[in-house]
Amino acid sequence: MTRPARLSDAEIKARLATLPGWSLAGGKLRREFRFADFSEAFGFMARAALAAEKLDHHPDWTNVWNRVTVELSTHDAGGLTALDFELAAAMDRMVGS
Repeated sequence: MTRPARLSDAEIKARLATLPGWSLAGGKLRREFRFADFSEAFGFMARAALAAEKLDHHPDWTNVWNRVTVELSTHDAGGLTALDFELAAAMDRMVGS
């Protein structure tokens, strides 16, 4: 599968505007999701893992009780690509954002 190319700063800015709650931090897309409890957070991670696997694009993330912090970047492209924004949008749909 051909991997997408790294996005320009202008493309990143335009795409970021379509993802409320996400920010740029250290060259990565970043968002913290909060849930009612650990079970909901873990359920989200399981659903997001399936979406990530379909895209063959895997997040850097952490989970502390009801919080899941996600950072997205396409390591082999050396920055952000369309895959990062596609996975971010899929995660938003999972939580109804």
